[in-house]
Amino acid sequence: MVIQRAAIAAVQVLGLAVWFSMSAVVPSLRTEWGISAGAAVWLTASVQLGFVTGAVGATVLNLADRVRPHLLLAASAATGATLTLILGLTVDGLAAAIPLRFLTGVALAGVYPVGMKLMASWSESRNRGRALGVLIGALTLGSALPHVFGQLPWREVLVAAAAIAFLGAATALAFVRPGPFLTATTAQLNPRYALQMFRERKPRLVNLGYFGHMWELYALWTWLPTFLISANEPTGLTVFLTMGVAGFVGCLIGGWVADKYGRAPAAVGALTVSGLCCLLSPLAWGTPLLIAFCVVWGASVIADSGVFSASLSEVADPRYVGTALTALTAIGFGLTVVSIQLVPLLAELVTWRYAFLLLVPGPVIGALAMLRTRS
Repeated sequence: MVIQRAAIAAVQVLGLAVWFSMSAVVPSLRTEWGISAGAAVWLTASVQLGFVTGAVGATVLNLADRVRPHLLLAASAATGATLTLILGLTVDGLAAAIPLRFLTGVALAGVYPVGMKLMASWSESRNRGRALGVLIGALTLGSALPHVFGQLPWREVLVAAAAIAFLGAATALAFVRPGPFLTATTAQLNPRYALQMFRERKPRLVNLGYFGHMWELYALWTWLPTFLISANEPTGLTVFLTMGVAGFVGCLIGGWVADKYGRAPAAVGALTVSGLCCLLSPLAWGTPLLIAFCVVWGASVIADSGVFSASLSEVADPRYVGTALTALTAIGFGLTVVSIQLVPLLAELVTWRYAFLLLVPGPVIGALAMLRTRS
């Protein structure tokens, strides 16, 4: 079991390196391609939209429950790597970059949700929070990894990210297999299950909690480098520390708390801390404590992600856990497109110091939903 969990986590680290590869090089691309901040948003937003599109398609077709998951995982990681490599080697402007980034997002819809199902399949309920915490921590490290190479020429960053993702695909193909703790039978095609899930109280509340969490998460990850630059703080390794390393530690803590004290207390605790960080971000901006503040924020903002996945895997129809997790991420990532777009618009009006106040409603709504799951 330990080897399988490690292999699945490794695939997440490696396969998702292409996700934020463009975000890591946006400053140099803005200069080289002569694009505005508003136009640069689409280098990230197009991936989110592609992910949503791919996840919706996978949900309707129940792909995560009807296709052997390790094969779907390997094929998806390899596709994302190929598209990123093509972009890094051949593209010279937004007109070609945005469609390729959209298609990369479609491919990644077969990496993240499928990885969650595979990890759940190797985890009993009593330790599933920790296992999924490790998985989401791996996702966090993988997403932050390109920032380590952000000082290299942008094409080299993309080629490096693609090579890492190809390694993830090979790892999935060679080592990853489904586990014994979720149904191994092939589900029948049921395009309506995602809607049926929302008719049940606990799955509906878990989804709502996750949506509040996602309103904050990817907007913070996307715009944290810009927020730091506006406060005259370094990026690159700083972002990797706050988003990657601190995020990984936060996921481990969140998973441990979820297994020991319950899913709702773990989620509410993380949402409360990250919501307070949103609220206090204008006070931390420009102070010597900003990096430490962002480390706390980076840990808390992702600490509950695995908690939501574990919760839904336990309350959804066991025949369609993969479909439920894919639907969860499809809608959640759809919300990220909105919050990612709105944050820079608010920054133009009130400066970057106050821009993250827009994210406060997300953790508030998420915490209230998870509190209701206890009644």
